[in-house]
Amino acid sequence: MASIRVGKRIVILHPGTFFKYVFMIALVCFTALPLEFLVVQAFKPLDELFIYPPRFYVVNPTLKNFSELLMAMDGSTVPFTRYFFNSVVVTILTVGGTLLVCSLAAYSLTKLPLTWKNQIFNVIVATLMFSAPVTQISNYLIINSLGWVNTYWALVIPKLATPMYFFLLKQNFDSVLPNQLLEAAKIDGANEWKSFWKIAMPIMKPAWSTVIVFSFVANWNDYSGPLVYINREALKTLPLALSLLQGGLGQVARTGAFNAAALVTTAPTIIVYLVMQAKVMKTMAHAGIK
Repeated sequence: MASIRVGKRIVILHPGTFFKYVFMIALVCFTALPLEFLVVQAFKPLDELFIYPPRFYVVNPTLKNFSELLMAMDGSTVPFTRYFFNSVVVTILTVGGTLLVCSLAAYSLTKLPLTWKNQIFNVIVATLMFSAPVTQISNYLIINSLGWVNTYWALVIPKLATPMYFFLLKQNFDSVLPNQLLEAAKIDGANEWKSFWKIAMPIMKPAWSTVIVFSFVANWNDYSGPLVYINREALKTLPLALSLLQGGLGQVARTGAFNAAALVTTAPTIIVYLVMQAKVMKTMAHAGIK
């Protein structure tokens, strides 16, 4: 038998349980190898990046790659910090707007006495069958006619009403939020907006936390949207900055800077998911999605 300390308690593990935990920890370490490799590469000096045979680990870690990242992008018309700022602004606006629009739509179709609710829901679910490239041309024509090309709105507005997030929230509204609770709030004098904001949203925290995670990852890593709608260098986002670093002259010299940029770009999505992963799993259970 083996024992481990959990806080102030000592837990006794049977041999079968102990080896199961050892196997699971080894499996986690193995599946995390791509992330570990990403971190290691970002801190490798240039001579270790091209050493043969290649090494997984780093012998002389350095922060020079991050300083070279700023210097490499400062040599262009737009500094790297501008790309980062654009990604932050677009992602925050999109995530906040998506959460508000999809939550209001799901609450309305679930809890309000609307006509043709089932038909509207079926139409929204049917849109899940269409992939993004199918609607790319029509979206561009609409955005161009509105004069939103080369603006943040072109990257934000088309993504606010996402059918997948609406479906996820509606399933949770149906299973988690009882109608009796809303009726009691109305008896106490609460209007629909107060019932939604003060009662429904706190109860639905796992669901909208999941929407935040999915929407953040999707928009932070979006490459096609800025590529299609943005021509001005000052409005481009991090995925386009990575492609700029990866191509062009001096590609070998920029390898360290590119690895540092890849870490800077990937780290926020990992942090957001690690913070909210428990709520994501809870939401999946309520939505019936495995």
